Amino acid sequence: MNQVLPSPIESATADLDAVRNGPMALSARSIVYSYSQDAALRGVSVNLRRGEILAVTGPSGSGKSTLMLCLAGILVPDVGEVQFGDRIISAESEAARSRLRRTEFGVLFQFGQLVPELTAAENVALPLLLSGVKRRAALSAASTWMERFGVGDLGASRPPEMSGGQAQRVAAARAMVTEPTVLFADEPTGALDALSGEQVMTQIVRVAREAATSVVIITHDAKIAAYAEREIVVRDGMIENGSGA
Repeated sequence: MNQVLPSPIESATADLDAVRNGPMALSARSIVYSYSQDAALRGVSVNLRRGEILAVTGPSGSGKSTLMLCLAGILVPDVGEVQFGDRIISAESEAARSRLRRTEFGVLFQFGQLVPELTAAENVALPLLLSGVKRRAALSAASTWMERFGVGDLGASRPPEMSGGQAQRVAAARAMVTEPTVLFADEPTGALDALSGEQVMTQIVRVAREAATSVVIITHDAKIAAYAEREIVVRDGMIENGSGA
């Protein structure tokens, strides 16, 4: 049986002052993005420091998920730039940005998007296998990360055999298996009940802090945003004044 972990406050290990004064992991400057004629982002700027957990909140349709997609290099802004380290990733090719997402970025979506034909262990190992890691080494790493998320006993199970909470923890292990610099979590508990959502978020925060991984949480749920150290609010495609961008 999976153990219920302590609250985020009890499990916190990060030195928050060190995080606030530490190096920048990712930044966006004055980014604009439109779908056809509809502007989803209207000059958004945001900074993310190494090891920081940031919540991006706002109502449905506010532009918060579009912001995440731009930060992760999935979308390219119409105007402005996204910088990761010394790289302007918004100016790079799709192939370069795709490689970046396999190595430096992890992405966790609301419904996990596990491959139903693969076992849990194979799902977690998939990013490593796609990057050319040998199968035995990839599965070994997958086992380690599944243990860290409390689903180490599900290696041979397939997604249809798992509960929603179990599947999302497997998806979180997959997002972290490459030990990314930044983890993007888009409504990571949106498909879960309250208890499962609390367990998933507690484990994501604990593991990310242990690995010094920066996390961007996209959510409309105040309880989920409370797991972050800082929150920005997006409304009508802009950062709301006073939200700490």
